[in-house]
Amino acid sequence: MHASPKTADWRQLVQRLLKAEMSRRGVKYQDLSDRLSSIGIDQSADNLRNKVNKGILGADLLLQIMFVLNVRRLEREDMLDIFADMGIVMQE
Repeated sequence: MHASPKTADWRQLVQRLLKAEMSRRGVKYQDLSDRLSSIGIDQSADNLRNKVNKGILGADLLLQIMFVLNVRRLEREDMLDIFADMGIVMQE
């Protein structure tokens, strides 16, 4: 088990969080692209898939995605649970 997460671990956390939120809402990448387009953000479905799968996206795009998915809260406990699933124990 890692004592603290590395950059790649944080990226995997982003990936898992976004995929979980998309899954909860039944949103596919084309749907996400369309929703972003409705607020003036042009991202193709393929580009979004690539960014989410790598867990590499800017803070602005992360917030825009959370906005169009109507994510009301990002809970610290959810992040800790995902890290635990990854075998990483965080100090509280």
